[in-house]
Amino acid sequence: MDRVYNFSSGPAMLPESVLQRAQSEFMNYDGCGVSVMELGSDTPEFLGIIRKAEENLRSLMNIPGNYKILFLQGGSSMQFSAIPMNLLSDHKCADYVVSGQHSKSAYIEAKKHGDIVIAASSAGATPAFSTVPRLERSDFRPDADYVHICYDNPIYGTTFPEIPDTGAIPLVADMSSYLLSQPIDINKFALIYASAHQCIGIAGMTIVIVRDDIIGSPLPGTPGVLDYKFLASNDIKYDTPPIWSIYIANLVFEWIQSIGGLVEIKRRNERKASLLYDYLDDQVYYTAPVDKKCRSMVNVIFLTGSAELDRKFIAEAKEEGLLNLAGDNSTGGIRASIYNGMPYDGALKLRTFMRKFADENPKLI
Repeated sequence: MDRVYNFSSGPAMLPESVLQRAQSEFMNYDGCGVSVMELGSDTPEFLGIIRKAEENLRSLMNIPGNYKILFLQGGSSMQFSAIPMNLLSDHKCADYVVSGQHSKSAYIEAKKHGDIVIAASSAGATPAFSTVPRLERSDFRPDADYVHICYDNPIYGTTFPEIPDTGAIPLVADMSSYLLSQPIDINKFALIYASAHQCIGIAGMTIVIVRDDIIGSPLPGTPGVLDYKFLASNDIKYDTPPIWSIYIANLVFEWIQSIGGLVEIKRRNERKASLLYDYLDDQVYYTAPVDKKCRSMVNVIFLTGSAELDRKFIAEAKEEGLLNLAGDNSTGGIRASIYNGMPYDGALKLRTFMRKFADENPKLI
């Protein structure tokens, strides 16, 4: 079968040029005679890869020197525990904003380690989590060690339209489905973390970008594998890094640089999103349940109004080479994730199919 358009929320499509380069270097990386998959973590070849990955990410995001960049094994859910273990101080209190399933899960894990409260939630919206909470500085406890948000919610298709103002309280953000989809001001965050399998690369790695001044005093009993200061030490190799994931991420960093950086990535993502949202706003067949003020640019949610028709849409779309359009198991519906690797032609083909399906399938009564 020829390449199809993969609308999965993760692992997501990768740019074809990245896949082609990885294929060409798979058996023999940079003339060293071994595959990237076989490189030791202390070999000059891999040390060169991880050094370039950090340099390229710092350049792309304008990350200043007072932030550490950690390329860690595993998914972002591991950070649900690592964050409170590293950031809770003598106060042992933190405020969480619940805007979807991921932030709710992060809150539940954090409660095991301190005085954790929900400062705001959009669970009561109609439908649930179809918007994000409107936040004021007064929503947060002044003695909170940090405020945690999930910046983009792939299950519900929402995102924060602006960075919340937390004053002097460190702001922590799960950006798993957002990081590298457009520029951000890193200086407004104390810590950002993101699993790599959406806008960055492949599954198996989470990137943590953390400001120096908030690490160094983990809770007693914090495992070394979760201790940010321990992991950031240049003198310690505690765990084998996710070598293949770092390699692929760096290829993506280089690809983004080659096309014009995050400004160009944002332009491309906005253009794809507009194709779908403009159509959804100009018809009556499909319902787009997300508050327009906080629609995700990379996760587009819509429904036919019938679970039967939704399933028919997903099945027929697959026959057209439009894969993985089913919404999350907890919500149903249809979800088109159009991350960095999704080309414009994929979004265009989906919109064409949406029109065709609406014309050929009357609403069920």
